[in-house]
Amino acid sequence: MSHKLIVDCSTGVTTEVELTAEEVAQREVDRIAYEAEKERLEQEKLATEELKTSANAKLAALGLTPEEIQAITK
Repeated sequence: MSHKLIVDCSTGVTTEVELTAEEVAQREVDRIAYEAEKERLEQEKLATEELKTSANAKLAALGLTPEEIQAITK
């Protein structure tokens, strides 16, 4: 089973205690939520990169040079 550390700051005593079933369940819920949020952020980042690539391609198709595209996209 998993453990947690309890630190009494007034005395400096550290105690290792087993997690309760509720704490273990909450830890799993938190882990799943974290993974979902991480995946959402990664998908958002990929979508933004795809939009930038598409926009740069459209600007290049209009005849802008890479330097001009870089200047206006900063």
